[in-house]
Amino acid sequence: MNITKKAKSFDQLTAELLIVGVRRNSDQVKGWEQFVSFFGPSVEDWLKSGDIQTEQKKLTKLPVTTSNQNVKRVLFVGLGDQKTLTDKILRETFGLVGKELKKLKASNFAIWPESFTAAPIDENDIAFLSAEGIGMGYYTIPHYKTTSNEPDQYLESVEFVTNSDINEIVSSYQVGKVYADSVNEARSLVNQPPNILTAPVLADYAFELAKQYDFEVEILSKKELEELGMGGILSVNQGSSIEPRMITLKYKATDEWDQVIGLVGKGVTYDTGGYSIKPKTGMVGMKGDMGGAAAVLGAMKIIGELRPDQNVVAVIGATDNMISSDAMKPDDVITTFSGKTVEVLNSDAEGRLVLADAVTYAKQHGANYLIDVATLTGGVITALGFDKTGALTNNEGFFDAFIESSIETGEFVWGMPLTESDKKRIRKSDVADLNNSPGSDGHMIFGGGFVGEFVGNTPWIHLDIAGTSDAKSAHDLGPKGGTGVMVRTLATFIERFKDLQQERTSI
Repeated sequence: MNITKKAKSFDQLTAELLIVGVRRNSDQVKGWEQFVSFFGPSVEDWLKSGDIQTEQKKLTKLPVTTSNQNVKRVLFVGLGDQKTLTDKILRETFGLVGKELKKLKASNFAIWPESFTAAPIDENDIAFLSAEGIGMGYYTIPHYKTTSNEPDQYLESVEFVTNSDINEIVSSYQVGKVYADSVNEARSLVNQPPNILTAPVLADYAFELAKQYDFEVEILSKKELEELGMGGILSVNQGSSIEPRMITLKYKATDEWDQVIGLVGKGVTYDTGGYSIKPKTGMVGMKGDMGGAAAVLGAMKIIGELRPDQNVVAVIGATDNMISSDAMKPDDVITTFSGKTVEVLNSDAEGRLVLADAVTYAKQHGANYLIDVATLTGGVITALGFDKTGALTNNEGFFDAFIESSIETGEFVWGMPLTESDKKRIRKSDVADLNNSPGSDGHMIFGGGFVGEFVGNTPWIHLDIAGTSDAKSAHDLGPKGGTGVMVRTLATFIERFKDLQQERTSI
């Protein structure tokens, strides 16, 4: 997309469509008179009569009838009361704008950022939020129909009406676009069918990402996993004809490889449940069981684009969980990469076995902090619903800093308790160090808590995105299907981590 760095007045615009924020009260922003002069005095009457809707998230599309203008129509965006505007509401509102631009097949558009501002949200914030929201709202799920599968690419250019520093506004918009594009790539990974997106294909995607952004990359094959003794991921892969992969990407921001944040993603490309087989209704949608891997790769794309001053290692365990005569069985005992043994009580509790090896490997690669992301349990949906990501931690300072980033991105994260009693149940087995399924009660805690057994004293956050990684219906920021949840929060946290460390002595 081209970004035109001009337009101090509406008459200078070359775009065919202008996006303008309007408020419930009659006190519009500074510069309103100039806009009325451009659009025509009727706009005031239409606002008063309600023909232009000012309620939050209401859109009104009207033609420009005055002569001598390139702009053919204006999309009025209702903002309601200025006092209630937040980053989250504005991002979602721009998501609806993206959907409208898609319907209109708009090739170019302009934004008047000042018309959306609300203290302390300035024009640079609006530029960022508009790029994020429009980009995510515009997203379409790739399909495999016999009609064209070429994605709609109508948005070619954007320009801004502003008297502020245009370079700063353009920079903010470009960063927001990076965030949106990365979320959308993660969504497309989650939405791919499991016969197409296998573990080796996911590894190929990661390899190309590494080449694009000059990351160090290592991809371990099944033979190499066997040589290393990664019994967690190998046990899950036993029933499959498709080889697993352990994927590692390193972004080195400093000469010294220290203060490294490890991002660990569950990459189960399809989950049948194994011999603890899922019901037929539970099978549909299991192509998305690699949502944690997608979130990590999406965050790495943002990191590659923006180059933050923070070392990061990303580790993804990729395999499917299938059924065959060789498949893992309940009552099996396996040995993980860490050396700890596990009694398998449930072959459908497979993600934690993959993550056990992955977090151990991330530590071996120098991770000083760990965040694992996984579509791990149905229990998190029972506890928190489909709109909240569940979390566990062993370090409250680290977690509190992470929550600041989740609030900034509007991705709701809720911490759950992990008690000594929970840990005792995970460690209860007559034949092994751990068991992988202590019971259905507290399921989310036991799932994440199992991963916690492999992190030691390393500051750690577990994110269970089983409810939030897939949308059952269209929403303000996109269609149903993969959401790309946690991409933006992970990247924001990494960008801000050094500042957060200075603010908090507990990290």
